Amino acid sequence: MNESEISTRAAAMTTGEDGGFPAQQQELPGSSARMEPVPDHGEETWVGSGRLQGMRALITGGDSGIGRAVAIAFAREGADVALSYLPEEQEDAEATADWVRDAGREVVLCPGDLQSQQVCADVVASTVSGLGGIDVLVNNAGVQMARDQGIEDISDERLDRVFKTNLYALFWMTRAALPHLGRGSSIINVSSIQAFEPSPSLLDYASTKAAINNFTVNLAAEVGERGIRVNAVAPGPIWTPLQPATQPEKKIKAFGADTPLGRAGQPGELAGAFVYLASPAEASYVSGTVLGVTGGKPVF
Repeated sequence: MNESEISTRAAAMTTGEDGGFPAQQQELPGSSARMEPVPDHGEETWVGSGRLQGMRALITGGDSGIGRAVAIAFAREGADVALSYLPEEQEDAEATADWVRDAGREVVLCPGDLQSQQVCADVVASTVSGLGGIDVLVNNAGVQMARDQGIEDISDERLDRVFKTNLYALFWMTRAALPHLGRGSSIINVSSIQAFEPSPSLLDYASTKAAINNFTVNLAAEVGERGIRVNAVAPGPIWTPLQPATQPEKKIKAFGADTPLGRAGQPGELAGAFVYLASPAEASYVSGTVLGVTGGKPVF
């Protein structure tokens, strides 16, 4: 399937009255199988060419959405994959694991809530034990909870969940993984358009994504002498379970319609950015970069 066909397929999936999606709601963490339409993770479109042959990748939030798309692409490019996910996301994680196996690659399942430092350490240990090491760490796990009230109504419980999942876990995972990363390895963090164009209803989430940009640039400077590259991908509005699980129905109906391309992106449309940044041949001199995949929204 060529670029035009992929774009046409993605655009056809936005069927809401306002250019977005049918009104729908789920509870956190959300499920891909219950979304309408089911997201496109590149199952039918990604064709590998051996760019990550023999590499080993750990992907947090690897059960669905962007994580699933990256897992499928990495596996088809020749990488073995470990998937970190919440225990309640087991069904989605098993489905992702099946796609990795279909590509002929090894997969390690690592359930656990990354709000715990010990769980982060255990996930890294399970990956090293199951795959024999780590070459690429993708810090993708994240949570958002849209709100209609002001900052006074953000509870400490919510603040803890957002910051620990999005930011603390990124520190803990990276700290645990670094001793296993060698020259040519890379870390890819997931930022967001929210770091550059924040929505008032996502004050806490946007704050963590701005911090991730800073973390990316600073860590790249710290570990560059070890031959380890650190970059980030900043997605725009992407059709993942996080949307119906956290956004009001009126926003779902218009989700992504305000981008220059006029639609939301599908998870599979981000996979190429991660493959590029993970590839030692193609991105050997790329570090400290935040790569936007936003449908045309600026990231600067």
